[in-house]
Amino acid sequence: MKFGSAVMAALVAASVVFADLNPIVVKGNAFFDSVTGERFYIKGVDYQPPDANGETTDPLMDIDVCSRDIPYIKALGMNTIRVYHVDNAADHSECMQLLQDNGIYLLLDVATADVSIARDYPIYSYNYVLLQHNFATVDAFASYSNVLGFVAANEVVNAVNTTDTATVLKAVIRDMKQYISMQSPRTIPVGYCAADVSENRYQLAHYLNCGDEAERAEFFGLNDYSWCGQSSYTVSGYKEKVANFNNYSIPIFFSEYGCNIVEPREFTEVQAIYSSQMIPVFSGGLVYEYVQEANNYGLVEVTAGQKNVTLLPDYYNLQHQFNITTLPSGNGGYHAKNKPSECPPYVKDLWEANNTLPAMPEEASQYLTDGAGQPLGTDGPSNQWVPDSVLSSVGGTTTRSSTAASASATKRVASTGTASSSIGISATGSTASSAATSTGAAVANIVRQGAGLHSFVAPAVVVAISFALGLVAF
Repeated sequence: MKFGSAVMAALVAASVVFADLNPIVVKGNAFFDSVTGERFYIKGVDYQPPDANGETTDPLMDIDVCSRDIPYIKALGMNTIRVYHVDNAADHSECMQLLQDNGIYLLLDVATADVSIARDYPIYSYNYVLLQHNFATVDAFASYSNVLGFVAANEVVNAVNTTDTATVLKAVIRDMKQYISMQSPRTIPVGYCAADVSENRYQLAHYLNCGDEAERAEFFGLNDYSWCGQSSYTVSGYKEKVANFNNYSIPIFFSEYGCNIVEPREFTEVQAIYSSQMIPVFSGGLVYEYVQEANNYGLVEVTAGQKNVTLLPDYYNLQHQFNITTLPSGNGGYHAKNKPSECPPYVKDLWEANNTLPAMPEEASQYLTDGAGQPLGTDGPSNQWVPDSVLSSVGGTTTRSSTAASASATKRVASTGTASSSIGISATGSTASSAATSTGAAVANIVRQGAGLHSFVAPAVVVAISFALGLVAF
């Protein structure tokens, strides 16, 4: 394809090899370079290119994919990618080095389609399988200095009736922080990326930032699509968010942004996100998303056996906005001494998270001292199982998450295009015996959006399995 002069120049510049990037640390409500002391603003993209069959795969284990895409990401002037799914048993060294060479940090989600916090029965998904997977993922990436942070979960609280899930979420954040403090060669922040649910947006943010320091998140990402077309700082709701998060004591940023109701996207919000109005509170953001998929949010299109890259209008528009946007100098007026939040009060049907967190599962406590052991990758066991006695008490159904995930997926396809629902079906329990004895575990089948993935098992498969187990009658 033909390249504009700006793109070509940037691609040439992207070939310059960098030294290992300095680790990023949290100070107050902002990120900083641990060596230079300079404020770090996230300028990035959500990056989860599907394979040739349209399936979710680990993009960081394929040097051909990384080599194809990273120069174009660098040419945008970006310094961060967010990856939603990796295989923790794979070799990521070549892609991580290529990111290093191009000055790009990684924000990494630890969940996968089979190992994540389940909305229907969150406390049962909080088991040693989940923690071994999360800890092993930390082990796989902790040695890379350009890992910006780990995302413990994505959008597990996605409605007013899923807020009890936040209790397990906060426990997982606590456990990952403790594991990093005992096993990682350096401190790496752990946080969460949230759906922009207006009814409990602030309760969730403050809940993850309240209580004991050991339990608090170290950053908060917001998946926000409120700026559409030629909007403004006020009309989009950005002004309100800045005001409401002004006293927040940890970094907050847009972990997804880029509404596509108006196409092509002009990304005029970029100038607001990195303006002196917002950077005292917000630390930048990540555009959704790099590769074009059915939801029509891509910056580029990949064709011809996943080899050819075509830059779409959105790519050029975003590049233009970055080129005309200059970051304020100095520390951006960050807040160094904001106090942690007060825990939000219980409100029935609106905020039902518990301030007393569950203890780490006994089987997982050994990992803190002995390490997580061998990573099991994407072929390992699922953590998504529920005892027969629990399923029997609710008639063997999992209605809440099914309804919530379906409604949310429909809404976001229409308004943001980021329906990221997955339906996980697993007969794997926390032990071999529980898996063997629990027929209900095969349809514990937690319907979830939490992994941030863009694939699903067809509902027909769920119905077929349910019918075979006698849980659905026709």
